[in-house]
Amino acid sequence: MNVLFLTLAYPEGKGQRNIYTDLMQEFYENGDTVYVVCQRERRSGKPTEFKIENGIHVLRVRTGNVTKTNIIEKGISTILLEGQFIKAIRKFLNDVKFNLVLYSTPPITFERVVKYVKERDGCKSYLLLKDIFPQNAVDIGMIRENSLIWHYFRAKEKRLYEISDYIGCMSPANVQYVLKHNPEIDRSKVEECPNSIKPSPLRKDDVKRSEIRRKYGIPEDSVVFIYGGNLGRPQGIGFLLEVIDYMKDRTDVFFLIVGSGTEYEKIKQHLEIGCYRNAKLFKFLPKEEYDVLLNSCDVGLIFLDPRFTIPNFPSRLTAYMEAALPVAAATDVNTDLKDILREAGCGMWAENGDLKNFCAIIDTLASDSNLRYQMGLNGRKYLEKYYTVSRAYKIITSHLKKQELNK
Repeated sequence: MNVLFLTLAYPEGKGQRNIYTDLMQEFYENGDTVYVVCQRERRSGKPTEFKIENGIHVLRVRTGNVTKTNIIEKGISTILLEGQFIKAIRKFLNDVKFNLVLYSTPPITFERVVKYVKERDGCKSYLLLKDIFPQNAVDIGMIRENSLIWHYFRAKEKRLYEISDYIGCMSPANVQYVLKHNPEIDRSKVEECPNSIKPSPLRKDDVKRSEIRRKYGIPEDSVVFIYGGNLGRPQGIGFLLEVIDYMKDRTDVFFLIVGSGTEYEKIKQHLEIGCYRNAKLFKFLPKEEYDVLLNSCDVGLIFLDPRFTIPNFPSRLTAYMEAALPVAAATDVNTDLKDILREAGCGMWAENGDLKNFCAIIDTLASDSNLRYQMGLNGRKYLEKYYTVSRAYKIITSHLKKQELNK
């Protein structure tokens, strides 16, 4: 079948991968013809381009800057996306009839694009709901509830849910939230379709571990706590800096931050002023290089802003599980990430802002290598059972198979 995937998160460059590239490869390897339409932000300086990448037809549409920019540019660029995507689809994919259109949030402004493709081709639509907007922006003070902009985006969100034949949520709490706050939605079309990857073989190598630590100036005898991924306001990075401040004199633990985003400069300045000897910050690394570094660390860190009322579920969890790293998480109380960590036996949780309890978690994991090993192994097993793209593929395509049987 012909599959169209609309997203803002399809990395460009050799060796780059994420949850979406893995999922699209799974469709491709199952014999489907896959088309991806994604943005190519203005800062890249590159034009719209249509080419085949690893067997997948990828249309990169030149747009404004949507990520890693100020809220005004982000808002304008997000609103313009629909028209830009529809225009590109008409130009490059006019002769392709799709059987399924998949799309992820953010953004919620794909509604007109999905409607256009559905009406043109009579295909089914499946929403991969990774972001509940505009409520997440309200939670952290970026948008005021009941403002004009809130009403605009809330209406877009409602229409996106309405036009979706199926809605795949990241976790049970996300399913419950969507149904509770949108009672008009048919319950039968909302299900759990978690963040998923194609797990690579475990690559634990003591020699390579020592080499990579020397390369990046990381003490070989320290327990390394790594935070990898987006460094934005939703991540509640301020608490991470509090933790680093509290533990700045510790020589047995080392904090490694790898990523990019709106809070990068804030973190950089904080670490430079404090002259920390047990913390380092690196810009976003190529996926292959990051994976090697990740496998040389001991514990994965997850942070979320404590004000969230929506149940965010960070995709970086799958990266930590893939590397068999135990997880130390400090989040809001509404995410069910804490429940998954407990169920899987792969990590420990404290509320973001609870410095005493979170530092106790750091102490526990830093002092017990057997606990770290067992939790890491538990996480890897949980990943292989529940968070694989082969499982996600079956969840998504099961609806199409039922449709064929009912004809």
